[in-house]
Amino acid sequence: MKNKSGELNGFLDRGSSFRGELEFEDTMRIDGRFNGKIMTKNELIVGESAQIEGEINAGRIAISGTVVGKIIAAQRVEIHRNGKVYSDIDTPALIIEEGAIFQGNCVMGEKKPALVTNIASKA
Repeated sequence: MKNKSGELNGFLDRGSSFRGELEFEDTMRIDGRFNGKIMTKNELIVGESAQIEGEINAGRIAISGTVVGKIIAAQRVEIHRNGKVYSDIDTPALIIEEGAIFQGNCVMGEKKPALVTNIASKA
């Protein structure tokens, strides 16, 4: 059976742990422990019992568990009411529900190159 885009195609259940790099397509849900780097252009779901430490680079991230590290999301980050995020976030859209915890910095909006002015000494 073929997966349709957006379907759950990976799951790390409660009581499981993984250390290393994880790269996937479509949607992945983590309810266990993960330590390392996660990369996807699609969606990562962090369940209530999940504990993630490391770097996440994804299209969309929905967080109900705990994340410590760095988050880069191309589309959006959602921190649900049970979510705890101790991380710097870089995303164009951030949604934080009442009751969620977010400690860190957030950079939002379009990335624009810095303007550099050439300062030449006048003779």
